[in-house]
Amino acid sequence: MRLLVEPRLVQSRVVRFGAPAAGLAFGLLLSAIMLELFGIPAPAAYLAIIESGFTGGLFAISDTLTVATPLILCGLACALAFKTRLWNVGAEGQLFLGAWAATGVAIALLPAGTPGFIAIPCMAVAGFLAGAAWGAVPGFLRARFGTSEILTSLMLVYVAAHWNNYFIYSVWSDRGFQMTRLFPRESWLPRLSDLASSWPGAAGLTLHAGFVVALLLAALFWFVMFKTRFGFEIKVTGISERTAHYAGMPVRRNIVVVMALSGGLAGLAGMCEVTGVVHRLQENFSPGYGFTAILVAWLARLNPAAIVLVSFLLSGLLVGAREIQPSGIAMMLQGIVLTCVVAADFLTGNRIRIVKDAARTEAP
Repeated sequence: MRLLVEPRLVQSRVVRFGAPAAGLAFGLLLSAIMLELFGIPAPAAYLAIIESGFTGGLFAISDTLTVATPLILCGLACALAFKTRLWNVGAEGQLFLGAWAATGVAIALLPAGTPGFIAIPCMAVAGFLAGAAWGAVPGFLRARFGTSEILTSLMLVYVAAHWNNYFIYSVWSDRGFQMTRLFPRESWLPRLSDLASSWPGAAGLTLHAGFVVALLLAALFWFVMFKTRFGFEIKVTGISERTAHYAGMPVRRNIVVVMALSGGLAGLAGMCEVTGVVHRLQENFSPGYGFTAILVAWLARLNPAAIVLVSFLLSGLLVGAREIQPSGIAMMLQGIVLTCVVAADFLTGNRIRIVKDAARTEAP
């Protein structure tokens, strides 16, 4: 008797949605066992996560959507590249460069007192262009020399991190601290809390305008992919570069353009974080949004609407897990759940069959 793994020729809806659900259930069960082993009541811990991330009123939803904003933008960035079978795993570095460029515009280029309707668009453009330039580098190397974009985009993450640290610790350091000075108030993205004067219930809500931008870009992503010639060329290139080349499509140019656009979306995520959340550039302002977005895009099957939904659910888990102490246990739970969901996804494209070996007969 042996196990045989076979590809599924037809993926039913039951399998497509049931396998991830089963992986989630198994991950929660395994996490509950781990919590009990650490002396933490699992039901109470799960209720705290749900309340802090989803059902705790406006404050919980606001915090969850705030965390979901960079995940949506970086998830779209990864999905755009993955559609073309370009494995951009360096969205974290592109996010860093977008944050750096936006910071430079806010504290070094624009004069003091620049109104927000000028400052914020300038920072957004700078963030997008910086991320696009950082993403175009592995795209050009792939198109021109056939270099693996996985390796180059990943290595550029560390270059971007040290590049930012140089400015954080020296050029733009605020009195020697490992952060820049606060941006001018005009350079902050509008928050719901800004409405507190006319709506007292908005006081303390952290959700900013970057979330609206993320939703609009998700809609634009869908339109480009399904309603434009460029989107068609991207999908054909992802299926077969040779076919796209024989059809007269500019494959090399599209590779560079896609990687640049992917990096630009991640750069916008960095811009939204520094202008909408921390209001300055500092080390470790991102807890790994660019890397987590790879899972978001993959679990969402590169669908923009699903990317928004998966980002929201994952953000609720990230926000709610903060209530569990010590913090290391929360990170462990996140890892267990995500690992089980990813492992279960294997069953959507494959099935396991038990094969009985035929009885062996000895020759006379």
